[in-house]
Amino acid sequence: MDLERSSSVARSARAALALALVASLAGSASALFLWLLQAVTAIREDHGWLLFCLPLAGLVSGLAYHRWGSLVEAGNNRILQELHDPKSFIPLRMAPMVLVGTLATHLCGGSAGREGTAVQMGGALADQVARWFRFAVRGRRMLLLAGVAGGFSSLFGTPLAGAIFALEFVVVGHLRLVHLLPCVLTAVAADRICLAWGGSHAHWGVPEVPAMDGKGFALALLAGVVFGLAARAFVALSHGVSARTKAWISRPWLRPALGGVAVVACLWVAGPRYEGLGLAVIDQSFREVVLPWDFAIKLALTALTVGVGFKGGEVTPLFFVGATLGAALSATVGLPSPLLAGMGLVAVFGAAANTPLACTVMAMELFGASTGPWAAIACVAAMLSSGRGGIYSAQKWAAG
Repeated sequence: MDLERSSSVARSARAALALALVASLAGSASALFLWLLQAVTAIREDHGWLLFCLPLAGLVSGLAYHRWGSLVEAGNNRILQELHDPKSFIPLRMAPMVLVGTLATHLCGGSAGREGTAVQMGGALADQVARWFRFAVRGRRMLLLAGVAGGFSSLFGTPLAGAIFALEFVVVGHLRLVHLLPCVLTAVAADRICLAWGGSHAHWGVPEVPAMDGKGFALALLAGVVFGLAARAFVALSHGVSARTKAWISRPWLRPALGGVAVVACLWVAGPRYEGLGLAVIDQSFREVVLPWDFAIKLALTALTVGVGFKGGEVTPLFFVGATLGAALSATVGLPSPLLAGMGLVAVFGAAANTPLACTVMAMELFGASTGPWAAIACVAAMLSSGRGGIYSAQKWAAG
């Protein structure tokens, strides 16, 4: 009995040490990424001509992934594939390659996000820890999920949402709660480590949250359906662009280069408002009136940027789409504009990623607990109206 107890304590200590290492690596990587992203964004805003270098950035990134990144090019989907059917460790080069590729995209104004970078860095680093500790399949899956949670939470400053996201995005409709504790611990620790390094997160205020009544429920439901349709349009357009690009351009490394020409042309017409993450416009949507077509332009430009192969992800641009769409709806839906912007921010992403629970929790972490019921209704309605598609093609759905 004493031998069994000692063995159990040793396994627990080994797992705790591995999770602490994952949290440290994920939080530190996110802090570095946030600092570099802020730096390249400032450079781009001071030198508008960098937009015209986007095709060259796409060519260099495409050649790099063609030469060295065939095993990691699938990005988040590669992590999902290993979680579903573990076969081989994720190469460590996924982390630096997606970091440099994303920074190049944002330096030259591509309309892309940043969550894909944080999740891939967290997952790749966690898998190296699993290799170092010689974990079997079960322990490796735990660390991969913890790496995803740590990367997501430290990037957005939402540790609870990060932990739930890691569990929810793997299989839609099924949460492996056995991994909840390690994911929560890693997410909280990674977020604190990122902050300790000087990382900063965007948080938006929703000053007026009315009490929920029958009319409010109906309005939240209606808004959620609209948000879901926007998510559905984005998923269809981004996958469509990707499929067409692959059909028309046989050489993978040429796709982001030639596609970058189209992105530059569209951004040159649309203006710098839609370049990069678009955090300034998201901020604006919580304070004042935005252009009613903001969401549609950002949706199309992001689908084009990501669809032709640029790195970064979709989440922050989807925040842009949801927040500006929500603010635009306030003219016809009788709810406060900041509340609708917040509901849209989480609901469009939640519907596109099929993670309504994580996005409801994210709303409470970003905007305050009182927004929870409103966000929950919007997120569920959005997911139900968005269909079974999603931004993660390797995602599976639970039976039943």
